[in-house]
Amino acid sequence: MADIYYTAEKTCVICDKKFSVTRVRNRLSMLKQDSDFCTHYKEANPYYYAVWVCPHCGYAAQDTYFEEPFAKVATIKNFLTGRDVKVNFGGQRTRQDAINTYKLAIFFADMADTLPSRQASLYLKLAWLYREGGLPDEESVMLDQAREYYEKAFLKEKIPIGNMSQVTLEYLIGELLRRTGRLSDALHYLGKVVGSPQAKNEKRILEMAREAWSLARSAQKEQAAAAKKPVAAEE
Repeated sequence: MADIYYTAEKTCVICDKKFSVTRVRNRLSMLKQDSDFCTHYKEANPYYYAVWVCPHCGYAAQDTYFEEPFAKVATIKNFLTGRDVKVNFGGQRTRQDAINTYKLAIFFADMADTLPSRQASLYLKLAWLYREGGLPDEESVMLDQAREYYEKAFLKEKIPIGNMSQVTLEYLIGELLRRTGRLSDALHYLGKVVGSPQAKNEKRILEMAREAWSLARSAQKEQAAAAKKPVAAEE
């Protein structure tokens, strides 16, 4: 189990100091994948380590763009100057450790005006951690935040976004809407995927969209039936 983890040295884009991060090797055995792309692994949860936190200044960001320079570096430097930082998320993390790192990353992403798609990714992964912990209310709030930022990304950013085509992004937004109970909006997005000629080239996403559309439609009918059901008179 120990050889799954390894350490790497990184340089903080804010304070320029070096520090060690814990990483998870790629040779994990996948158990399953949820309909919003949360992947479950046998040996470890790599999402625990997807946010790096500098122990010197406290800056946090997702690993894939932690070392990238950005326009508001000075803003964050000024914010952190003089603060007594006591954070160390090195070594193996608990779920709560991981949750705390995502909250930090979201805070700094907002301060840095990070791309909406990147903020959405942070919220989505945080939702997955809450799901793993059996906290559905917290999960739902984070899923809705992820949906909001993915919709902003859809309007403002160039497609593809990360590794997502327009079809995949529309499906994901629709699925997040379905999972958070906004069924009419979910059916709108999922219907676009099901009816899209481009979706024929992404057969897995098309099948997932059809399944999600069916689930959303069934749930909508159940809600309508429940609303029409007469309330028993009190004795």
